[in-house]
Amino acid sequence: MKLLSVWAVGLGIIVAARANPEFDAWAEAFTRDWIRAQPMLATQTQYLPAEEQDALDRQLELRGVDGVPIAADARAAHLERARRGLAELEGFPAASLRPVQRTSAAFLASQLRATLRVAEVSDQGYLFEQFRGVHLGLVSFLTQTHPFCTRRDVENYLVRLERVGPLLELAVTEARERAKRGVVPPSFILTSTLAGLERLLEPPVEKNVFVTTVVKAMERIDGFSAAERNALAAGAAKIVSGAIRPALEKVKALLIEQKAQATDEAGVWKLPRGEAAYKIALEAFTTTTLTAGEIHAIGLREVARIEAQMDELLRGLGYGEGSVQSRYGLLQASLLPPTSPDPRPAMIEEITRVVGDAEKRAEGLFALRPKAPLEVRREPAFTEAGAAARYTPPAPDGSRPGIYWIPLARIAPDVIWLGAGTRSVAYHEAVPGHHFQLALQQESSELPRFRRLSAFGFISAFGEGWALYAERIADEAGWYEGDVPGRLGYLSFQLLRARRLVVDTGLHTKKWTRQQAIDYGIQASEVERYIVWPGQACSYMIGQLRILELRDKAKAALGVKFSLPEFHDLVLRTGIVPLDVLGTVVEAWIAEKR
Repeated sequence: MKLLSVWAVGLGIIVAARANPEFDAWAEAFTRDWIRAQPMLATQTQYLPAEEQDALDRQLELRGVDGVPIAADARAAHLERARRGLAELEGFPAASLRPVQRTSAAFLASQLRATLRVAEVSDQGYLFEQFRGVHLGLVSFLTQTHPFCTRRDVENYLVRLERVGPLLELAVTEARERAKRGVVPPSFILTSTLAGLERLLEPPVEKNVFVTTVVKAMERIDGFSAAERNALAAGAAKIVSGAIRPALEKVKALLIEQKAQATDEAGVWKLPRGEAAYKIALEAFTTTTLTAGEIHAIGLREVARIEAQMDELLRGLGYGEGSVQSRYGLLQASLLPPTSPDPRPAMIEEITRVVGDAEKRAEGLFALRPKAPLEVRREPAFTEAGAAARYTPPAPDGSRPGIYWIPLARIAPDVIWLGAGTRSVAYHEAVPGHHFQLALQQESSELPRFRRLSAFGFISAFGEGWALYAERIADEAGWYEGDVPGRLGYLSFQLLRARRLVVDTGLHTKKWTRQQAIDYGIQASEVERYIVWPGQACSYMIGQLRILELRDKAKAALGVKFSLPEFHDLVLRTGIVPLDVLGTVVEAWIAEKR
């Protein structure tokens, strides 16, 4: 669908189209159909009326990490729904829509096209892996996203729990079919995945995460007698021992079997349709037409620029010998806390303090501020070893705050400790990064409900691009004044995102090995993340660079009329969109300001 300018400008007069109620009605109806077919999305968004929502809160589904259903009938219906949506969108010419509607139509068209493109190569993905495997997805969803506010929520949880075993067995069957076609993870990925699986299987049944989750939930909900709690906990334990653990043992057997035929070849280039899969992944994650070669070159350029800045600062601190990587490592080692007593509770307190300080500092850069609260929590044990710092948005009904999750599995000698980067990661994941972006989108009075609640997914180039931009504006605003290690931490994370461009494209198109990527300066767990999630790592820096480009364009065009807080509020009010759509919105804003 061809996008027209958001505003029509003529003779100095800006004219906005009137709202088209037919489009709003269609978009709402289409969204409900889309969500009805995705019970886990329904729970996450809490989008549907109570009776429908309750029915879906008792169901589970099986999708690959790309969002494509694994069962053949569900997959066919999913793709037909996307095609229908695109066809119906053509009935709403851009000229008939007001600005927000045009942006919504462009967003929908982009997401539905991406759905169809990604599905073309969905069978090239690994179903079981250490970072986002389907087994981990089911565990995370049931223990972190399923609601626990009422007795009915507990009942629904147990119904869902009964569905876990059969879904895992379906995934094992599909993984075997893919393996016959040559889609097998690298051997070191299988090793990492098995290690995580062992952590799930290790505790006795009564200590299994599926059981402890419902036990803790019932303690927070009024109305359960001790006998009822015991009976329901016993019911969960019975499901785990009778169906879930046997299914996980089948997953384990599959992974051991695959290790016998796996190689150490890391990139998707080795897969039957790996080249096409990577091209589509880059398109989906960056929402651009940049080639792998172009992205690789951008990465090399940014790495050189950032390393030069770090070199100067490190020399100023007395670290003058060796590579930037090794010197920054020495700085980080100097900041490592003692291991006794356990320093992790104090780390969580410090990170909470940093987030609170960021909220105060952001006052001069933003007029818009989210109402939803934010909490800092430690990553759950079953995912902590392979996890990165992350953010989950608040529940739409206010039952769950925005959460900044911190993995602190180990302190030494294999350090997982943010050190000098503590502040920068907080700015990225929390304030003014993902929390400002996603909580404000959810609270918007301008955006349609389906966009407020991310009913059609997350666009990494915008979302991660904004979060990386949030790190940068903290530096530009002087938040690191007097804190050279903190500024080096910020630059180290900018450098990581630049190196990701080089490493991701290197792994998947230039046949880099895992060790080559590690030698280039990327932690082993990070490298393994890029291997199982091709293209996603490129979205951060590409998104940030596009936002900076649009900001510079607005500054040049508006001169003294340019306002940085207004620009930030514009981007956040727009909500998650492809980068070309964001460009259209910014150009319209420039025209309006003029």
